[in-house]
Amino acid sequence: MADEEQTPTPVEVSEPAGPMDLMTAVKEVLKKSLIHDGLSRGLHEAAKALDRRTALLACLAENCSEPAYKRLVEALCAEHNIPLVRIADAKQLGEWAGLCKIDKEGNARKVVGCSCVVVRDYGEESEALHFLQNYLKSQQ
Repeated sequence: MADEEQTPTPVEVSEPAGPMDLMTAVKEVLKKSLIHDGLSRGLHEAAKALDRRTALLACLAENCSEPAYKRLVEALCAEHNIPLVRIADAKQLGEWAGLCKIDKEGNARKVVGCSCVVVRDYGEESEALHFLQNYLKSQQ
């Protein structure tokens, strides 16, 4: 019994299989940034990060009900040359930004909608980050 050595099984982080699309890349970049404490969520934090020019990327929900909110974020991004990515749903953006509870099965519960998320630190390099940066370069 003491002669047997137990070797730990390596745990691999699952990368999405198949071709990368924009929404998958944004989701992965937001997760990495959340782990490294590089996200500003909500209008107040996002506006401060955009105005201080510490923002690297801004994500804005399309279904935001307040038009002044959208205009403010769009204007700050345009003024400081910060790339802006539009996400279809605020609930989905909130889930990606970590504004939810995760149950035992790994499903998101009690998701809070978030209209604006700003990335201040990408965290670590990844395939999704390179895809997103190439997409943003092609859009300019």
